[in-house]
Amino acid sequence: MTPDSLWVNSALVALGIFAGSFVSEDAALLSAASLASARVLSPVVALSSAALGICVGDLGLYGLARYFGPALSSKKWFAKRMTADKLARAQQFSQRWGIPALAASRFIPGSRLPMTVASGFLGMPLRKFAGVSALGSALWVLSVFGAVMTISARTSSVKLAFAMVAAVLLGSGVLATQWKRISAALGRWTRWEFWPAWLFYAPVAAMCLRLGVRYRGLALPTIANLNQKLGGMVGESKAEILAQLEATSPEMTARARLFEAGSLPQRIAVTRNAVAKNKFSFPFIFKPNLGQRGAGFRIVRNWDQVEDYLSRVTAPALLQEYAPGPLEAGIFYYRIPGETEGSIFAITDKIFPAVTGDGRSTVAELIDADPRARLIAGVYLKRLGAKAQNIPPSGEKVRLVEAGNHCQGCIFQDGKQLLSATLSQKIDQISQKLEGFYVGRYDVRYSSEEDLRDGRFTIIELNGASSEATSIYDARNSLSEAYAVLYRQWDLVYKIGAANRARGNKTASLGEVLREWLGYLKQSEKYPMAD
Repeated sequence: MTPDSLWVNSALVALGIFAGSFVSEDAALLSAASLASARVLSPVVALSSAALGICVGDLGLYGLARYFGPALSSKKWFAKRMTADKLARAQQFSQRWGIPALAASRFIPGSRLPMTVASGFLGMPLRKFAGVSALGSALWVLSVFGAVMTISARTSSVKLAFAMVAAVLLGSGVLATQWKRISAALGRWTRWEFWPAWLFYAPVAAMCLRLGVRYRGLALPTIANLNQKLGGMVGESKAEILAQLEATSPEMTARARLFEAGSLPQRIAVTRNAVAKNKFSFPFIFKPNLGQRGAGFRIVRNWDQVEDYLSRVTAPALLQEYAPGPLEAGIFYYRIPGETEGSIFAITDKIFPAVTGDGRSTVAELIDADPRARLIAGVYLKRLGAKAQNIPPSGEKVRLVEAGNHCQGCIFQDGKQLLSATLSQKIDQISQKLEGFYVGRYDVRYSSEEDLRDGRFTIIELNGASSEATSIYDARNSLSEAYAVLYRQWDLVYKIGAANRARGNKTASLGEVLREWLGYLKQSEKYPMAD
């Protein structure tokens, strides 16, 4: 890119952060800090756009309250709630404590909006408000930027700060009864791999905005793969993709059959017929035809479990033979249209966590004693249900998750040691047999590392443009390293989409993507929790 285009892209992202602060101040600030940490945006530009957006937003709220305050106070319905006595006390408080209260509100959740509005309504001088607001905003922005940079650098200062605060509160007895739960929550916030999706992916949205400008098309990912609906962004059929694989590489693919919506007796009858016809045997897999992040994944081991699953999932579902593995990996592949060879971008080594019984402790207590498992104990305990109170015999391993998805509790590690020329060639051969497929992640099961490197594995799923190089979730990666990988990944997706557009393919509208996403969310609400 030319220096001018880089400047334009940076300016657009900064404008997005500035405008985003009016919608969600915290999301915009964290996005700016994360982009700066990942070196996608200059720290000065990121910090300035976030700070300016916060200050302008505060001044806007102050101005509205001060301008409309007198007219509002004359309304009868308002006067009933804010009597002259209450108003006088509020003004006295504002005159004495208004400035320190306004300054403190920047750091007290839920207090900024009412204090800003109150400052305007009660007539705090503009110069004082602007000065305090600007100073508080600057300190808040610098604090957040410093915290994100510190976490990205993988230093222990943030953890030390949390420990010092916790020690003081514990000494006063405030947290004594809830310490385990609170310490787990603090642990999740200091490890970015456990951040909620809305927070972690906010910078990714900004990345896509920048790439959309660079390649002149925000919806280019919808034509990154021509053999999948919307390029594999959302709404793609697992059954159709697996059918393509089964037709082109049957020896490498776990067979699957689709069951359309219908009455429970009909679906059970169709399942029995498919099991007999295809000579499937228990256990086998059930999962929704439209699903993401392991939602609705179940291993069924008898006909009672089949009936239970089909009674819960009324949408079209997929029956798939079980690939025993026992090992599983995610292989992210790409090929630029027109090029003769594709490449493996990343490999994820999936570790299925388990706890080992000691003959005395319940499964719940064993989870609580595990340094990592305790951080997401809620996910495991909800899945286990009453089984969490079982006491396993000494030495017995209790597996905590079956679905190979990070959000379900599976552990992801960088699997670069699994890469080989033979594996890369095998994945490329399989991919090139799929007409119109250029980028996505294969989920495969295999019996040993040697087998995988030699190209012996079973494909259980293939995801399209919205899949990601899940090796980023390796706990050894810093936040900035993760975002750097995601930026390179999405750059490939947009580049492939642009190449397919140059070949005459038209992108879908962003409205269509949104409709599909909302439809999926509504449907997935009924999915049972994954095994």
